[in-house]
Amino acid sequence: KNSKRRMMILQQTLSVLGFIVAVRTTSAFVPSSEAAAAAAGKKKFERKALQTTLEVDLGERSYPIYIGSKLLETEVWTRHVKGTSVAVITNEVVAPLYLEKAVKMLEATQEKRVETLVLPDGEGTKSLANLELIMDFALEKKLDRTSCFVALGGGVIGDLVGFAAAIYQRGVDFVQIPTTLMAMVDSSVGGKTAVNHPKGKNMIGAFYQPQCVLIDVDSLDSLPAREYASGVAEIIKYGLIGDAPFFEWQEKNVDALMDRDPAIVGEAIKLSCENKAHVVKLDEKEAGVRATLNLGHTFGHAIEAHAGYGTYLHGEAVAIGIAMAAAMSRKLGWIDAHLEQRTLKLLRRAHLPVSLPPSFTDSKADLLDLMNLDKKSSSR
Repeated sequence: KNSKRRMMILQQTLSVLGFIVAVRTTSAFVPSSEAAAAAAGKKKFERKALQTTLEVDLGERSYPIYIGSKLLETEVWTRHVKGTSVAVITNEVVAPLYLEKAVKMLEATQEKRVETLVLPDGEGTKSLANLELIMDFALEKKLDRTSCFVALGGGVIGDLVGFAAAIYQRGVDFVQIPTTLMAMVDSSVGGKTAVNHPKGKNMIGAFYQPQCVLIDVDSLDSLPAREYASGVAEIIKYGLIGDAPFFEWQEKNVDALMDRDPAIVGEAIKLSCENKAHVVKLDEKEAGVRATLNLGHTFGHAIEAHAGYGTYLHGEAVAIGIAMAAAMSRKLGWIDAHLEQRTLKLLRRAHLPVSLPPSFTDSKADLLDLMNLDKKSSSR
């Protein structure tokens, strides 16, 4: 009975893994001239050369992704803030670095009434209790239906504030300003918002799109190395699920990426966002192809929940999940051993874990239960 149950869960997990087969293609790839020159050590490019705008094409709900340097201090994002009042919500780590700049831009360019709320840092903040705190704050400050919420921070703040915007007075505008690499290349784009539940990650949420996403790459200067590496896990994912040239580019440029070479970082963010925007356009609410973005995540979410939220950074858990997915794919004959080893090597070069610690040895049944509960699994 247990064997049949585990096989059922395995099949559910496989249905959303995406998969790595696309990396088998051998098409040649030439990175942008700036990125190629920087990688070859021929020339260093200033970040301003990387400024670009992408679009998430969702018809009337389409919105831009602005990528560049010093964008927080420009009007490019404030023009998307409508109404007369705005709530900028951030955390205690980001606030001393960027909150004042954001508030000054809103007050100077839009003459808004700006309210600010600073929350604790960490995955534990993404809770129903803090969602209620935001609701209380918005009501106390008399924010109305024309108000706008600004999510200034990493993935936790973006997910939490986005969900708050989705439900406050049946929906108010919000703007994403991600300050971590993880949020820049993944969670800020696509409209997934949520809070965690003790029984599962992101179990309570909504699909709700922002008015714009502002990616100011300068904020990466203050990002700790561990947080930065966590974000690289999501970049690697995009190469594995359907962009073989991007995967090959990562293999060539991962050292420069980890050294935070401005040209390489900018190119990685742009290509990741292009991949994400394309998938979201095809399948906004994850009814089909968007499930490929979950590569490693069903495993990863189970690892996060079992270890306790915050023990592993999201990207660290996803990296282990990608390694597990690659091993399972090889065993099922979907990929060969060489591709599995390429995947593991790239993850290690990005300073990411690829295996579970010994303390998880007796936790297989618990992990399977958590994987079965994960919202990305399917009963089909």
